[in-house]
Amino acid sequence: MSKEPRVWQRMLSGRRLDLLNPSPLDVELDDIAHGLARVARWNGQTAGDHIFSVAQHSLLVEAIADHLNPDMSRAWRLATLLHDAPEYVIGDIISPFKAVIGDAYKAIEGGLLGAIHIHFGLAPEPAAVLKRFIKRADRQAAYLEATHLAGFGREEAEKFFGRPEPLPRAILNYLEPWPVSEAEERFSERVTAVTAAPP
Repeated sequence: MSKEPRVWQRMLSGRRLDLLNPSPLDVELDDIAHGLARVARWNGQTAGDHIFSVAQHSLLVEAIADHLNPDMSRAWRLATLLHDAPEYVIGDIISPFKAVIGDAYKAIEGGLLGAIHIHFGLAPEPAAVLKRFIKRADRQAAYLEATHLAGFGREEAEKFFGRPEPLPRAILNYLEPWPVSEAEERFSERVTAVTAAPP
């Protein structure tokens, strides 16, 4: 029996993804979509018959980003869709716990995101302006999820996620939790469509 700790995750595709040295060659969209559709936002503490998955959250963030900047490039749109993609391997750790863990978590997450980006033809490290843009859309999504699904009052949500910007009512359609199979399919189809779109 090996005394070395196992630091890789076996995926249903058969790939082994090394957490400490992830290879873009071991990244598969099917694995990402499958995993993210089964990872619950807010540790599952949301209203509804289904979990609110990271896959659905990612599509919500992209919808908000599209409203903020309809002329996004393919690279920006893809980076937005994949902003939480490492969570298909390491799960969605809530912000308070991330603060406790500190830099170790960030290093693993950053390495995974870099490998995912390279797999999809993106720069390993997003530019600072893109990071800020994704964070802006992500915080809007967090506010909506907090107040519609996770039991936060408006004042409490504003304290943690900022004052919400006006958004089209159609975006609220993304807040009705989907079954796992629907979240997986819709995320996979959207990433595929954006990947195939002109730059």
